[in-house]
Amino acid sequence: MRVTNAPASRKRRKKMLQRASGYRMRRSKLYRYAKDAVMHGLVYAYRDRKAKKRSFRNLWQVRINAASRAAGMTYSRFIEGLKAARIDMDRKVLADLAATDTAAFGKLVQIAQDALVAKTAAAAAAVAAPVTVKA
Repeated sequence: MRVTNAPASRKRRKKMLQRASGYRMRRSKLYRYAKDAVMHGLVYAYRDRKAKKRSFRNLWQVRINAASRAAGMTYSRFIEGLKAARIDMDRKVLADLAATDTAAFGKLVQIAQDALVAKTAAAAAAVAAPVTVKA
């Protein structure tokens, strides 16, 4: 007697057709085309989950840049100042502050400016200090 594994095959095909239920024409009716459509859709979903993270980070950077320029500072100098001040806030939170709470964002800009001034003063002091070399 020939073994066809019919129940498992039917279940697999039925599951694929159910995943393709919203598609148009034969992509939702015929297994071969439904499988191609679902697999293609899964590839797009995987790719775009990664792209979504990139696009949101880009949006946050644009919002932070606009708010920091309004406060008299560029985005890169603002982020550098925050790192110098050892303030570890992610861009999502910074963008939200920039959009909703301008007073708090203004304080962060001031802290970043002060940290940059201290950083440049420390670098100038390090350059001006005499270097002694023991022979």
